[in-house]
Parts: sequence; structure tokens; C-alpha cells
Amino acid sequence: MTDHADQFWGRLNDTNSGMLGTTDHARLVPMSHYADRDAGILWFITAKGTDLAQTAATGAQPAIHVVSDGGKGLYARIHGTLSLSDDRAKLDELWNAIASSWFEDGKQDLDVQLLRMDLTEAEVWATGGSLSFMFQIAKSKVTGDKPDMGEHYTLNF
Repeated sequence: MTDHADQFWGRLNDTNSGMLGTTDHARLVPMSHYADRDAGILWFITAKGTDLAQTAATGAQPAIHVVSDGGKGLYARIHGTLSLSDDRAKLDELWNAIASSWFEDGKQDLDVQLLRMDLTEAEVWATGGSLSFMFQIAKSKVTGDKPDMGEHYTLNF
């Protein structure tokens, strides 16, 4: 993969969450993602009663995941197809203390639902992070030049 892909996946792994929703509904909700670069998939753990899980239960849905982390220098709008998954091995792999906080009976809780987002495209803005931003703004005030705010690119999966 390209340097842009390495940059995107590396920074996405360092970012814990974003806003996830289906493109048919304007409502995006905060969700923690778990990235699988080799498969081009983002995984999410949610409850069966959530709007996202109920919408995905009707069949695979076009979805969007928006990530914004100035400290890591990543801003991305990620598109793909969201579907339900009953992959218990994947749930075992992803399960952690944060996920367990939401479910009384842990990963055995009957309300646990794994969501799978197969990625199709990501529009990415990659900056140097918050310190670099401040430096670029200060430099622009001294030199009169526009600040260098990093790279903007699109990845197709």
C-alpha cells in the first residue's frame, strides 16, 4: 500500500473513536472502532437495541464513520457498508475493559452485537498534529505565508 495508506491506518489505530451512522439517517453516534487493515474493515461493538444495530439488521447499509483527532493529526470521512456480524472469534479478539463496561454479563450478554464496516473509501486530512498547527499559524504571522496544514487525499479500498 502507499505511504498515504500507511499514514491513515497508523493514525486510525492511534485514534479511539469517531461518529458512526448510516447514510440513510442523518444521526451519527459516537462509537469506538477497531481497525483491521489487512481486511479493510472497521469493527464496532454495540447493543442489539441501538438504532445502528436495528438498521443493519434489515441488511447491509451504506455507512459513514467520521474521525477527528487534532492531537494525532487525523481528520477523516470514511465510507463503507455496515452489517451485523455473529463472528464470536472476532468478538473474543476485540473484547476489552471498555466494551465490558456496557454489558452486565460481559461478552456473553445476549445484547452484545458486533458490527462490521467494510470500507470503500476514505477522504483524509492529515496534519502534523496540534503542536505543528500552532507552529504553522505562528510562522504564517511572521512570514505572511499561508500555513502548511498537511495533506489531503482519498483512499479507495
